[in-house]
Formats: sequence, C-alpha cells, structure tokens
Amino acid sequence: MVLFGSMSGRLLGGFTAGIIVNVGLVVHVVKKEEKVIEDNATQFVNDAIAVNRVVVFSKSYCPYCQRAKALFKQLNEEPYIVELDLREDGAAIHQALQKLVERRTVPQVFVNGVHVGGADDTVAAQHSGRLKKLLKSRQAKSIPVDRSHDSEL
Repeated sequence: MVLFGSMSGRLLGGFTAGIIVNVGLVVHVVKKEEKVIEDNATQFVNDAIAVNRVVVFSKSYCPYCQRAKALFKQLNEEPYIVELDLREDGAAIHQALQKLVERRTVPQVFVNGVHVGGADDTVAAQHSGRLKKLLKSRQAKSIPVDRSHDSEL
C-alpha cells in the first residue's frame, strides 16, 4: 500500500502495527501480515526448488513459459510447475523468486537445485548438453517418509 501526503496521525492512524518507511514524498506502510506473506513465499520458493527435481516458475499465458514446459515434455520429464498468475499468492512468490535469481522474467527453471534460467537459457542448456548433465546430476530426489504410523494401518 502506498500513501501520498503528510505523515499525520489521521493518515496513518490505522497502521500502528507496522514499519513506516519515508522515501521522499512516498510513505510505505509495511504491515506485519505483508512480512509473513513474504516470508512464506520465500520459504515456498526454497522448498519447491529443494524438493523437486525440475521446477518451472511460469505464467500460464506466457509463450516463453510454454516453450520451456514443452521442452521438458519432449524429454519425458515432469516438472513441478508453479503458475504464478493462477495462484492467489503468485505475486508474492514472483517477488521472492525475483530476489533469488535477480530476474523478473518468467519462466525461471531449476534442475536439481541449480538455476538454469529462462526459456532461451534452458533451450541453450539442452543444445549444449548441460541440461542432460544437470538432470543426471542427482537422480530423482526422495523425500523422507514418516513411517512411524504404519503400524496403525
């Protein structure tokens, strides 16, 4: 939320539980809820990359994203696809992703925890053989399974 004008008590009266940042004439009030959303988005991005063999952060309408997803389909790979435009928290995830890779564009592709880049980077990695090496660098990641409740079944 961006507020313009003075920093009077009336203007900011409802925003006591936050941090006020004054940059010139623009005052930005960061509520505690925004910080929680940002932290959750960052955790989501990190977890998605850590747990999944291939991750594509995408937007459903983007032709470059479609190109990257089609490449993995040709390779018989099933990436974990995060369609940012179809998620309620997509903007926060996109912002967290941007901080991580220092790029705003989509798609952003990760293979076995390694940032490959966008669609052109992924195609170039395919042509150079780098993508094949990355896919083989760690075979399918496994998630530890809690078997403590198996005896109850």
